[in-house]
Amino acid sequence: MSLPLFKELVAPNGLKINQPLGLFINNEFVKSKSGDTLSTFNPTDESEITAVYAADSADVDDAVAAARAAFYSPSWSEINPSQRGQLLYNLADLIEKNTDLLATLDTWDMGKPLSVAKAEDLGESVAVLKYYGGFSDKIHGKTIDVGPSKLVYTLHQPVGVCGQIIPWNYPLVMATWKLGPALATGNTVVLKSAEQTPLSVLYLGKLIKEAGFPPGVVNILSGYGKTAGAAIAGHEGIDKVAFTGSTATAKVIMKAASANLKNITLETGGKSPLIVFDDADLEQAVKWGHSGIMSNMGQVCTATSRILVQDTIYDKFIQEIKVQTEKVSVLGDPFSEATFQGPQVTKQQYERVLSYIEAGKAEGATLVCGGTKHGDKGYFITPTIFSDVKDHYKINQEEVFGPFLAIGKFSTEAEAIKSANCTRYGLGASVFTNNITKAHRIAAKIEAGMVWINSSQDSHYAVPFGCSFDHIPRFSHVGLSNCDYPVFIRILKIARSIIVFT
Repeated sequence: MSLPLFKELVAPNGLKINQPLGLFINNEFVKSKSGDTLSTFNPTDESEITAVYAADSADVDDAVAAARAAFYSPSWSEINPSQRGQLLYNLADLIEKNTDLLATLDTWDMGKPLSVAKAEDLGESVAVLKYYGGFSDKIHGKTIDVGPSKLVYTLHQPVGVCGQIIPWNYPLVMATWKLGPALATGNTVVLKSAEQTPLSVLYLGKLIKEAGFPPGVVNILSGYGKTAGAAIAGHEGIDKVAFTGSTATAKVIMKAASANLKNITLETGGKSPLIVFDDADLEQAVKWGHSGIMSNMGQVCTATSRILVQDTIYDKFIQEIKVQTEKVSVLGDPFSEATFQGPQVTKQQYERVLSYIEAGKAEGATLVCGGTKHGDKGYFITPTIFSDVKDHYKINQEEVFGPFLAIGKFSTEAEAIKSANCTRYGLGASVFTNNITKAHRIAAKIEAGMVWINSSQDSHYAVPFGCSFDHIPRFSHVGLSNCDYPVFIRILKIARSIIVFT
């Protein structure tokens, strides 16, 4: 099927968008060499939005060639660092100017509520680019005193061409997370959007050109993981790969990246615990417990998807979070201001969540609320809570990536810590208690890269994603991935973040 390079789309909210459909290579939108396309669908009603051109290995070759030429071009390699920062500021300003349009594309393409896309996703995207824009001229080396007869100094220099593969749950935000640090430090980029949500990232290409970035500095490809993604991961012209997505795909990328021993940064899954002690502010624990898993339809890698509650307040907590969920989690059209929860992103993800609901029932957990399809069209699932969940249950061990909460109980601190650390993941965690000494004591013992105290998902672009490894397989958000084999050597926790809500 031959497509134009641009197409006027009319979104469900009536906004008209001159949508790019081509591959963004060397500051121009072009057709894929094969003519291959992929279609993107509206998860609210299952209708096709449009098709876009899909890259394969030949297109990746072109994008890499453009990025390498740009990297060595005086217009980029010799640019003043403050000028790089200004370009990032320019892009941030253009994103802010086009907030309604970009938020509309992510809502239409992915299903997240428009109000959230505008207030949170677009705000974060602008702030991230401004943060790294300010960082670009503050990259310093150092001198090392080795005696009077020698002068030793270090330099921080760009890696080269960075291949970046982003997920579908935060299309624009994840693009800026990847682009900001790479561009601020003088690298060039070949970025592949998720096949499920290509639209806002393609539009970003228009803004990158308008912002004044030289040709080839940023190249954006739509495409499938098995073709375009694989070509990026194994390409010998790419010096580093950053990937956010599934653990299974991350393993494939690690193998492919060994072709030229390229650096890799992998962001995969999570099954983060939220611990509620009986001295916690129950109202706050319920509020954060709900938003920590139900926001973005549960499609968040750091979601606190399992809650551990002290037995003395267990029944009351179950009752309160059920009320909170049924009150706040309004399902419906994501373009409506009243909607809290839109559809799951695809039919595949929708069916995955439904399968875990059946698994929870089969294992003997108690269905507190939800657990059903919602509506006749679209991929809507009622927000689901299971209680009486044991550590070994499938729904407690595996990432569901949906509006799906598993709740268990504990009696003592030791039991809470043991249950919190019972999965192979170690990305995030939350602790709720009014005893600040206990909070920090527990936080130090939880095997997770980020620990929130009296909040959840309360992260910030200036705070690092941490990682944690121990005697059982652990997830890492920094350069490593989950393993399916036992690790018997204790590795020290690194790059941990503790965030205290005040």
